[in-house]
Formats: sequence, structure tokens, C-alpha cells
Amino acid sequence: MTKGKTVIWHNPRCSKSRQTLELLRENGIEPEVVEYLKTPPSQAEITSVVKLLNIEPRDLMRRGESVYKELDLAGEADHRKLVAAMAEHPVLIERPVVLHNGKAALGRPPEDVLKIF
Repeated sequence: MTKGKTVIWHNPRCSKSRQTLELLRENGIEPEVVEYLKTPPSQAEITSVVKLLNIEPRDLMRRGESVYKELDLAGEADHRKLVAAMAEHPVLIERPVVLHNGKAALGRPPEDVLKIF
């Protein structure tokens, strides 16, 4: 996460992700777009984002995904295992995540990302 650089973990099929990207651009911010389903973040990157967001790993997870149920993650208490599951199955990562100057925001709703600028 380079200083001054803005990155969005983006899924072009997700309306919230598309809205967030559009909002950034409307505000003169051209982020580096990382399609995280094609280029998944590492466990270290996910751990860093969880810390920056000041949330638990589970709060970054899409609990309605079938793989969440298949892996029986609802009962998992080990944060490392939750992070590993997101790295292995990036569809579990809630989106979009925007990173800027050592800060992170989850675009739910999209306007929330503007608070890190």
C-alpha cells in the first residue's frame, strides 16, 4: 500500500463495487483497480486490511456465500483460519475495499469510502 496511491478491491459484477468505483472517479480519484477474484489478496494483505478497518475477520466475510457454509465457517473461532479461507476463496471477501494512505474503508454504503480521503 504505497503512500498516496489508492487501490480498490473490485468485483465488476457487484453493484456496490461499481457504484464505489464511480463515486471515487466522480471525486477525481483514479484508483488502481484490483479484481480480487482474479488476483486474490494474500493472507498478509487480508490481515492488514482487517486491522486497518478495525474489524474482526468474520466482519469482512460474505456469510451468505455457499462456500462459507460448505467450509462450516460459522462455527470457526480461529481468526487465522478465517483469513486463510478468504485468501483461498476470495469470493468470501466483502467488497469493495478501498485503501489509501494507510487507511481502509469498506464501500457499504459506497459513500463510506470518502472518509479516508
